Amino acid sequence: MKWFGSSGVRGVSFEDFSIELSMRIGYATGSRYRDIVIGRDGRITGQIFLSAISSAIMSMGANACDVGILPTPSLAYATRDRDCGVMITASHNPPEYNGVKLWNPDGSSFDTRQMEDIESLMMSEHELADWSSVGSLKTDSNAIHDHSEGILARVGESKIKVVVDCANGPASLITPYVLENMGCRVTTLNAQIDGSFPGRPAEPAEENLSALRNAVLHAHADLGIAHDGDADRMVAIDDKGRYAGGDVLLKVFAKQVGAKSIVAPIDATMVLEDWFSDRLYRTRVGDAFVSEKVKERNADFGGEPSGTWIFPEMSLCPDGIFAAAKLVEICAKKRLSELVDSVPSLPMIKETISFKSSIRDEIISNLNEKIASVESTEVDRTDGYRLRFEDGWALIRLSGTEPKIRIAVEARTMQRAKEIMERMMKVARSCLK
Repeated sequence: MKWFGSSGVRGVSFEDFSIELSMRIGYATGSRYRDIVIGRDGRITGQIFLSAISSAIMSMGANACDVGILPTPSLAYATRDRDCGVMITASHNPPEYNGVKLWNPDGSSFDTRQMEDIESLMMSEHELADWSSVGSLKTDSNAIHDHSEGILARVGESKIKVVVDCANGPASLITPYVLENMGCRVTTLNAQIDGSFPGRPAEPAEENLSALRNAVLHAHADLGIAHDGDADRMVAIDDKGRYAGGDVLLKVFAKQVGAKSIVAPIDATMVLEDWFSDRLYRTRVGDAFVSEKVKERNADFGGEPSGTWIFPEMSLCPDGIFAAAKLVEICAKKRLSELVDSVPSLPMIKETISFKSSIRDEIISNLNEKIASVESTEVDRTDGYRLRFEDGWALIRLSGTEPKIRIAVEARTMQRAKEIMERMMKVARSCLK
């Protein structure tokens, strides 16, 4: 049985992601690891699943340490002194979703082999510990403080004016304070933790950040920072009110941190090939795969167009808080608008098509046939289908976390990008029939 996707296990609470499933994860993890740190984001169902998983862990004789509500990168940082970490989160998904992601002491998420191991254990019948040898449950309220101190030790001073949109998530417990300690003047939006995400959807997409854009312009701020529901992602609004998403920030970070080698997924811009040549390592889409490759190649930096950033000097976990601090440090020397304008930009278009989960296998089968009819110079099957053309590329793939077909296109001209996207949309739609 396959439960783990590109970002752990995730689904609608009590349906795709049930209490029984969460306990299976707890039993499996507790049978393999003995000292486990566990935390959650601010979702309404979080405490229910934390109680279920921690109970299962203890019933296997393993010890659990509850670090409460915190961002995912704070949980990953707290794992450094434990055997593994369990984060209960659905990241940028809507409020009815929840899930689990597992972490290693070096901050990397469980790799493919480890996830397969846990899945195998989830299908096993476990012998519970007797009453005298059950594990303990402790609490620790220092995880966010420790993460903050770790970030501040690695960044310099910055006295710019920043607006931070915390997405009603646990970023509100750390990002504003880290930036203030760096010397910034900080204004916050959506800084009250609320698992129903009343301020805006949890995903920091451009269409969800109009309030942040308006706040940056009204306050004449130097920068706007936006997180997702668990703060593993970070995107920005520049001083001119323009959205600086993952595609843009990937190029800015790659240049500004002085990376000699970089890891990026196959949906990232082809500008990176021009810059890094054979020191660019492509992966499947998903921060787990980027992290795995950063570790394997000992790369200087890893990032995704989704807005996840891996700085191995800090951790192998995508860390939206550290990324925010690094961007603030960078923007103390040069405005983000100037940095954005200084990097090459090629036309890129992205589209998403939703489908019913029940026809996923049928879509995969249809794609094999339909893609074969598209003329291209090369088809890369690293993740979905990446078709290379003389003047651009297209990627069509199924999301690893939602029942959606995702399509990305980049070309030398906007007209060509539109032409390629129109062809890919026809292919995708034909697979639904």
